[in-house]
Amino acid sequence: MPVVAIVASVGGLAAISEVLGGLPAEFRAAVIVLQHLEAGRESLLPRILAGRTPLAVRPAASGDVLRAGHVYVAPAGRHLALAPDRTLRLGDGPRVHYVRPAADVLLNSLAEAGAPVIAVVLTGRGEDGARGALRVRTQGGTVLATDRGTSTNFGMPGAADDAGGVDEVLPLPRIAPRLVALVSQLWYERE
Repeated sequence: MPVVAIVASVGGLAAISEVLGGLPAEFRAAVIVLQHLEAGRESLLPRILAGRTPLAVRPAASGDVLRAGHVYVAPAGRHLALAPDRTLRLGDGPRVHYVRPAADVLLNSLAEAGAPVIAVVLTGRGEDGARGALRVRTQGGTVLATDRGTSTNFGMPGAADDAGGVDEVLPLPRIAPRLVALVSQLWYERE
C-alpha cells in the first residue's frame, strides 16, 4: 500500500486542507500529515482537517497500523516515524532544524520502510524536509513540492528542490490530482 506524507509549516493549514479536500473517499493510500506545531496545547488540526476531507482523520499514535483512506496527523511537539514493523512511532527526541515534529525524521523513516512513498513538501520556512525528501527520492519514492507562487513561504519546498529531492514542483491546486494519478499508477503497477 502506498504511503503519502504531507509536510508543512507556515501557511500549512490552508495548503494541507486544499490537498486533502481534493482526495477522493476511496483514495488507495495511507496519508500522514505533519505540520510544525509546538507542544503545550492540544492540537485542533485533526478535528479541523476531518471537516475538510472525505478521508478518515485521526491523531497519530504509537502502534497505529497504516490503512488506506486514513489520515494520521502528527501531534504537536512529538516526532513521528514509521517503524520497521510498519507501525507509527511517536518520539520525544531532540529537535531537528529547531522543530519537533520534524519532517526530516518522518521522511527518513519512510524512505527506509521500503513501501511505495510519495512525499509532498508544502509551504513553510526553513529547510526541514530537504534531506528527508532527497532520501525518499533516492530510495525510489516520488517527491512533489509546491511552487513559489502558491506557497505562503517557499523555504521548505525551495530547500527540498535545491537539495535535488523533488521530482515535480507544482502549483498547489495540482497537487491533489497528481497524488490521485500517482497512487492509481502504483496500484496498477502492483496488479
